[in-house]
Amino acid sequence: MFSFFKKKKPPEAQIVAEIAPATPVTVIETEPLTPVSLPETPVIVEPIATIESIEPIEPIAAAIEPIAAAIEIKPAPVAPLESAIEPLITQEAEPVPHADAFVPPADLAQPQERPKLSWTERLKMGLAKTRDKLGKSLASIFGGGQIDDELYEELETVLLTADMGVDATQHLLKDVRERVSLRGLKDSAELKDALKLSLTDLIKPLEIPLDVSGHKPFILMVAGVNGAGKTTSIGKLAKYFQSQNLSVLLAAGDTFRAAAREQLVVWGERNGVQVIAQASGDAAAVAFDAVNAAKARGIDVVIVDTAGRLPTQLHLMEEIKKVKRVVQKAEPSGPHEILLVLDANTGQNALAQVKSFDDALGLTGLVLTKLDGTAKGGVIAAIAKNRPVPLRFIGIGESIDDLRPFVAKDYIDALFE
Repeated sequence: MFSFFKKKKPPEAQIVAEIAPATPVTVIETEPLTPVSLPETPVIVEPIATIESIEPIEPIAAAIEPIAAAIEIKPAPVAPLESAIEPLITQEAEPVPHADAFVPPADLAQPQERPKLSWTERLKMGLAKTRDKLGKSLASIFGGGQIDDELYEELETVLLTADMGVDATQHLLKDVRERVSLRGLKDSAELKDALKLSLTDLIKPLEIPLDVSGHKPFILMVAGVNGAGKTTSIGKLAKYFQSQNLSVLLAAGDTFRAAAREQLVVWGERNGVQVIAQASGDAAAVAFDAVNAAKARGIDVVIVDTAGRLPTQLHLMEEIKKVKRVVQKAEPSGPHEILLVLDANTGQNALAQVKSFDDALGLTGLVLTKLDGTAKGGVIAAIAKNRPVPLRFIGIGESIDDLRPFVAKDYIDALFE
């Protein structure tokens, strides 16, 4: 057992054993060696030469001296530094061309500042996605041909795709048909103007500018769901009112979302606006303190931020109702404006938010943000048809000046051009 652990003999040992078998060894006896005896007289070895017999070597200097005398090596004199520089100084330099004659290459030219775009131009750029989505589809409809039922069906599909909603789409189609019939239009290319006029008439009632001159302080309460851009819009609104030489006070009433208070404080510092906030407290209490502080300091506009919430969160909707009631205790005539901030990217969901917040608070105005990042700008038509709350402001960018009052004509022109 375990035989495979035994060491095997190397093959060389096996070969030697086979070639040289065991044989008897013969021992040969030899005589012992006789020791060698040295002579008693020492042997003297004579040296080949003594030190005195070696001839002295001549000094090196004596050997080199006749050679140096024959060659007579002398270093060449070095010219003074001034004499070498003098011809360079006296030499006339070539004239430099005049600066006016120098033309820098195109890639080295100084970059020129881009001209600042007007609000109308920025609005057109902001609505580019909606315009492209709507315009490309309308181009195939308004490209020419007769106006018939098939054409109206294609137009209906385009309007629904732009998130204008069923009610607004049906209203626009009916109005366009009447205009075509009254004006006797037959070419589809003429249908574009009829649609622009119908859409303008539909959303024109939303164009009601916000007037804050009736009260001092004017109390503006802002609501909206999380992520709609509510706090950012408050900062932009503060800048807008300051441009009208109005003093502004902010109330950090969003005590529900983390860092909401700090975010509003940053906007206040950026605009040089005072912010009323509490480390931990009730949103209604913050609003109450802000209104009283505005009265004492003679502030023109008070903007009260509230916690973001969904319309389905009934307990949170009750809290925002409480904020409104407490503001009315501090100022019986307030709040004078209740704004709802909407994200244009939500499309038809924005209409549902308007209905819910309007039922709970009684909205007096809307702010539609992020129009530059969506192709659903047609939701304005849906709001105008179903719940025509005035659209006070629209936002098309991240700049602090990108929140402006809504103008129906500018919106229509940017949408179709």
